[in-house]
Amino acid sequence: MKKTPLSLLIAMAPLPVLAADVVLDTQTVQADFRKTDVQQIPEAVTVVDAAQIEARSAEHLDQVLSFAPNVNYASGASRGRYFQIRGIGERSQFVDPVNPSVGLVIDGIDMTGLGAAATLFDVQQVEVLRGPQGTRFGANALAGMINVSSNAPTKNREGYISAKAGNYSSYGLGAALSGSLSDNLQGRIAVHGFESDGYIDNEFLNRDDTNNQDEKIARGKLHWQLSERSELNLTYLYADIDNGYDAFTLDNSRTTLSDEPGRDSQDTSALALAYNRDLNSAVRFESEITGSWNKAEYSYDEDWVSDAYPPKWGTAFDQYLRTFDRSSADFRFLSAPQGRLFSDTTDWVAGIYYMSRDEELVRNRTGDAQYRSDLSVNSVSVYSELSTAFNSDWTLTYGVRAEQWKNDFSANDAVQDTTDETLFGGKVTLETLLAQNHLGYVSLARGYKPGGINTDPDVSPENRTFDTEFNNTAELGLKSSLDNDALKTRLAVFYIQRKDQQVKSSYFDQPSVSFMDYLANAAEGKNYGLELESQWQLSDALLWDLSLGYLHAEFSDYSYEQNVYDASWNIVGSARVDKSGRAQAHAPEYSLATALTYAFSQQFSVRVESEAKDEFYFSDSHDEKARSAVLWHARLSYQQGPLDLALAGRNLTNRETDIRGFGGFNNDANDPSPDNVGRYAQLGEPRLVMLEAKYSF
Repeated sequence: MKKTPLSLLIAMAPLPVLAADVVLDTQTVQADFRKTDVQQIPEAVTVVDAAQIEARSAEHLDQVLSFAPNVNYASGASRGRYFQIRGIGERSQFVDPVNPSVGLVIDGIDMTGLGAAATLFDVQQVEVLRGPQGTRFGANALAGMINVSSNAPTKNREGYISAKAGNYSSYGLGAALSGSLSDNLQGRIAVHGFESDGYIDNEFLNRDDTNNQDEKIARGKLHWQLSERSELNLTYLYADIDNGYDAFTLDNSRTTLSDEPGRDSQDTSALALAYNRDLNSAVRFESEITGSWNKAEYSYDEDWVSDAYPPKWGTAFDQYLRTFDRSSADFRFLSAPQGRLFSDTTDWVAGIYYMSRDEELVRNRTGDAQYRSDLSVNSVSVYSELSTAFNSDWTLTYGVRAEQWKNDFSANDAVQDTTDETLFGGKVTLETLLAQNHLGYVSLARGYKPGGINTDPDVSPENRTFDTEFNNTAELGLKSSLDNDALKTRLAVFYIQRKDQQVKSSYFDQPSVSFMDYLANAAEGKNYGLELESQWQLSDALLWDLSLGYLHAEFSDYSYEQNVYDASWNIVGSARVDKSGRAQAHAPEYSLATALTYAFSQQFSVRVESEAKDEFYFSDSHDEKARSAVLWHARLSYQQGPLDLALAGRNLTNRETDIRGFGGFNNDANDPSPDNVGRYAQLGEPRLVMLEAKYSF
């Protein structure tokens, strides 16, 4: 009998043994204007805390995203760097600049598109905000935002040393130290390294480390209490990511034949300086200034094989060297208890935000002249949000953001253009306390993703630029606390209207033996679904976590012209392709994560997890799919005083999963076998087993 996610869920559900006087830990959302309990914020947010990160034995952000319903990621690299929320988000970046639909912030620093640095050592929590963040974040939050917060400095001296070792020659070593440097100054420092040979064997080079992982991070934090009313926080982040990239094969296996494996590296230095002050009993001032300096290499063996593999269709190595320099400044005023408006009924926020990005690209591809481009982005935003309490049960929150966004692009192939536009987004939310422990809300939100410039010189002048995409979302939610707070649930139902949808189309250009990409406002789409999250402390010893998502994401109007080739790859005409009604890419219809944690004693505990994901299309430009999959994870923990020991495993059944794929071309020139069907997939993690130790002091 086929096991569906529902049957798996029922199988894992224990009999309801109700607990008495059990209170689950409070999870506070830090990404909003005001820090709020996840059960009290009227929007769909998932908080993955340190305990869940540790339980998954996670090294990187992509390993915990399954805790959030209707969230997916695309790799096409050594780590997942491109995220999709409710079916909306990018899947890759090659030559063209990208305005992402899902933003990534690490300790207040914009790391959107630089997700290789999203390692999870000494991280307090990961927040996934689902739905457009048109007021709080504006651009690059069309579908939502991922916020990563590391542990803050503490007054008391504390720290820990951790180590792990596992199969594929994997090992990690890290340490964190925190405490007071003086009466009003606290600091924290964390250093960590992780290495693995990776999960690929290169048969041609006789190596097992061409897809290796070599990741080092260092983080320092200072918290200075300047006075009773003001504070200064400083964060420094350094990331040295030097991973290999050798992932695609002709037979979709873990044995490659490439003679020129690539790299997926990132070198990041970043700073965030935050100054906050209570100006008086009516107004609070908050500010944050950030900067990051990043160098990244993304390269790969484009032909996937060596000269020794006949029949050879040419040698091609593709290398993308990028430099990202970013800076931002955010200044805002917030109402304090004595500063509420309209007869003490309305809290308010007003602010201004400035952002500057410079992205330089050098592309080196075998047989082509070197390509260089430079993109400069400048943005200025003003935003405001009001929250009016009509009475003790009903509250209306309404906010708006206006953003001036400018792109300046130039390249050495004579492509040069500028876009300049004013963008508007916002949100209106009505929330009510339906009963003492039941918060209901309904919201209407508008998010936006700026337009941009296509860099391919062969793109027609009328298609050189593309316009802003808008996301109009209606959401209905219910958050409840039951059984003396032993059971907490969060339910959201949403409907999204995508207007002027930016669609990345690609076609295989035989004369240049390469893919040609471009973006166009080619589609309208509708996405709707349901999300359920719960934590149930069934007894003092037994905890049940659940995350369940249903998503329907389809094109309501999408068609385009496609070249038709003869047997010699000469263009002999064109055909109209209509994908109206087809599902959007990287939008699985269902997603599930569930876990049972049982404490045998104060020392011993075991956790068993399962996650499931439906099949989904790899791309909007072809119809190849990733396979559906069910994965199982487990962790056995022992704690004695300051010492923690654990045996952890992910993907225990060694199930094959697909995290990126290509199609729409048949690689007969490289692979004449009868099994060649034109579908090529990058595989996810195999079975991983880790022995872990942590000593706290």
